[in-house]
Amino acid sequence: MRKALTFSAIALASSMALAVPTAAFAADGTPAAHASASADAKTAPVALKLSPSSGKPGDSVQMSMEVPDGSTNLSISSEALNNVKMTDGRGATATIAKVADGNYGISLTGTGPKGEKLQATATITVKDGKPTPKPTPTPADSTLSLSRDHGKPGEKIQVTIKTAPNEKSAFIKSDAFGGQVNLKSNGKGTWTGTAVVAKDVKSGYYGVEAYAGGTKFDTVKFSTDATGPVTPKPKPTPVDPSHHKTPKGSVNTGQAPLGWVPSDVANHG
Repeated sequence: MRKALTFSAIALASSMALAVPTAAFAADGTPAAHASASADAKTAPVALKLSPSSGKPGDSVQMSMEVPDGSTNLSISSEALNNVKMTDGRGATATIAKVADGNYGISLTGTGPKGEKLQATATITVKDGKPTPKPTPTPADSTLSLSRDHGKPGEKIQVTIKTAPNEKSAFIKSDAFGGQVNLKSNGKGTWTGTAVVAKDVKSGYYGVEAYAGGTKFDTVKFSTDATGPVTPKPKPTPVDPSHHKTPKGSVNTGQAPLGWVPSDVANHG
């Protein structure tokens, strides 16, 4: 009897020992399946699609989101979009904002069913469809030129100012010329005139201010010399002898006639 019990005990113990690995294998299989499901959730496709993918400011844009079931906190943002509104069935609408022409990114963010972060991007092209305006040419700076940078009282100086063709007026100002000197236009942006050095000007340096459209744009230096040689007074021209008149009853001696002397009367008495 003891041998039989012992065998039975050994058989029972052996049976229990064999059952343990089987139960452990079964227990290990459950976490493995759970890990596979989690991995599938993280690798689920996430995408954002646009229709249309280009347009001009004010146009409507339809968007569709591809995200795992159970995703939350979905949000769409872009500098190029206004009034983004989520719609039923994982969609959204928006209008293109007033932005400069170009390509702009659109970002989709959210939270997956397992708490993972979701993110996707798309690109929209904004173009207003209007022809690009030609750049406005920058008008050339106005210029002043004088025929000479020095002069004496009474001398004439030629003045030229060049401006934009549509300029309305041009002139110069200087004490060297006695004040303002107006110029005439040829209708194409060139203004010309003559400045006369003032008669009472003093020797020295003077500024010549140039104006176009009433606005001063330049000042140049002009020197004057009022110390020129003194002009001598003209000498009287001698009378030509052929034009000399001879008084009646006298001889032309080339000398003035003698004056009357009282002693002449006594001698003739």
